[in-house]
Amino acid sequence: MEVQVPAERIQKAVDERLQKLSRTVRLKGFRPGKVPVKVVRQQFGDQVRQEVLGDVVQSTFAEAVSQEKLTPAGGPRIEPLNLEQGGDLKYRATFEIIPPIQLAPIENLQIARPLVEVTSSDVDMMIQNLREQRPTYTAVEREAKETDRVTIDFEGTVDGQAFEGNKGENIAIVIGAGRMLPDFEAGLKGTKSGQQTSLEVTFPNNYPADLAGKSAVFSINVKSVEERQLPELDDAFSKSFGIEQGGVDQLRKEVEENMKTELADAVRSNVKKQVMDGLLAANQVELPKTMVDTQVRELQMDAARRMGARDASQIPPAENFTDAARRRVALTLLVSELVRAADIKVNQSQVFAKFQELAQQLDDPAQALQTYRQNPQIQRQMEASVLEDQVVEWVVQHARVSDKASTFKEVMNFGA
Repeated sequence: MEVQVPAERIQKAVDERLQKLSRTVRLKGFRPGKVPVKVVRQQFGDQVRQEVLGDVVQSTFAEAVSQEKLTPAGGPRIEPLNLEQGGDLKYRATFEIIPPIQLAPIENLQIARPLVEVTSSDVDMMIQNLREQRPTYTAVEREAKETDRVTIDFEGTVDGQAFEGNKGENIAIVIGAGRMLPDFEAGLKGTKSGQQTSLEVTFPNNYPADLAGKSAVFSINVKSVEERQLPELDDAFSKSFGIEQGGVDQLRKEVEENMKTELADAVRSNVKKQVMDGLLAANQVELPKTMVDTQVRELQMDAARRMGARDASQIPPAENFTDAARRRVALTLLVSELVRAADIKVNQSQVFAKFQELAQQLDDPAQALQTYRQNPQIQRQMEASVLEDQVVEWVVQHARVSDKASTFKEVMNFGA
């Protein structure tokens, strides 16, 4: 897009800025506020003109895209065509635009909402899971079986050669916990304390480093076999979870309430994913490269921070994040268009409620709430989250929604 700005507009802006500067600038030989504009122009004219040109380019670009009803996907690349003093300002702006989006009818979107309740057997299952998280182990002189803890020394080779991480001493492995390769854990069944044995293990095809798909031989020294014992379901067990009154019955009540809260969150997440997946499937969107590249960089930086990367060489490659970035950009454009088309306004009451919920998790909720509310970035993030929830609610109200009978284990993916 080429833009032309009359010389008169530039000169007027320069004159106004020089006049304003003359009232504040301090120059030797002149009283404050009494510096002639002519002197100010001689001293600062070129600098002021450059500042004005920058501001005018910015403002006229915004005016031009608004006039042409264009939505830039990112900042423009500006190419000056004429900057001569006394002449019209001319420049060329090159930028990507967000293409117009025609949303497919929401009424055609199908959503299967999980219909599920927390049952007594679900609570039993969760209580059992809590017991299994706090086992004790006692040494036994029998062969190892499922749920036993086996402590070993090991050393592995591939084609007779050592590899990184091939040795371990006093490594405790719970058979069936799934923390080691399946072949490795399975090979420990039937072993006894003091036994020397060897295992052949095949690394899965998606295993990292150079071991994928290869077979290794491990020399094993079994140092001990211990049997798991679960704590009794009694008042002492309940107190270990902070239940001072009411014993096991109170523990069950609190566990059930927590399960209901988590289940409600999971159902909402399930429906939200269906909504987003449905929007993507029903609407093909041309994605501006500028937005995708920006999102890729953000995902790279986030991954690098979580990995504790210390220099650029440790940043994960961009191609690892392309698909996720494209999905995010597509959903951003679709949700934005839906917000515009349905005239959805962010519900500030919901924003405040979310801030309160977040603050309650900290030591000083009142202070935390005040801090959150005074941070513009956190405020925008929370508003975006609430607005997204409102979009999901709106879609659910207008889409074809059916209830699907489900279980707690299915919805929560419990035990996977």
